[in-house]
Amino acid sequence: MAFLASLLLFLGGLLLVRLVQLLVSVRRGQSGTGVPPRTTPARTMIVMGSGGHTAEMLRIVERLDGERYSPRQYVIASTDKTSVVKVIESEVRRQPDTQKQTYEIVTIPRSRAVHQSYLSSVATTVLSLLSCVPIVLKARPELILTNGPGTCVPVCLVAFLARLLFLNTKCRIVFVESFCRVRSLSLSGRILLYIVDMFVVQWPELLERTATTRQDVRCFGRL
Repeated sequence: MAFLASLLLFLGGLLLVRLVQLLVSVRRGQSGTGVPPRTTPARTMIVMGSGGHTAEMLRIVERLDGERYSPRQYVIASTDKTSVVKVIESEVRRQPDTQKQTYEIVTIPRSRAVHQSYLSSVATTVLSLLSCVPIVLKARPELILTNGPGTCVPVCLVAFLARLLFLNTKCRIVFVESFCRVRSLSLSGRILLYIVDMFVVQWPELLERTATTRQDVRCFGRL
């Protein structure tokens, strides 16, 4: 028993050191330093929201080089049928030849519905979190793109934990705050501010407020 306790204590200490190291590197914007230029496409996971979130994310994705960011995996809430249609339409415009399809769509339980109470959303978020584990571990994304829907929280948390445990150290998360957020961060943004590799806002007012918390926050106008 003493040996087992010592082993668990040792492993816990290593994990704590790894967590602090990862959080510090992310906070200082150093998580991508020392990484050589890519010569192969990046496996990309894109988290869609609904309504305005989907429209904003599709505008970002449509400007990506389809060959450099491939294959693309879209993660969508299971109740969001509209976003599925929009993603397919966007990909068909990009790549009319369906025989060379380089994307797929996966669905997960919605972590928090619109106007759902924070208390009840705990259970739904845990369910969504568990459903993300096999998806993220199987896909092993090298880039995760999100713009703040509730669906992104479990995806990003699982990806961060996989990186913490050396299960997918290549993954980088880019969070682009929604255009409608002018002076305050979304709930998703407040949760993920400390663990994503690049945090982008779209208004100077929000940049001034957020930069006091994290040094490397960027604004679209200053990228």
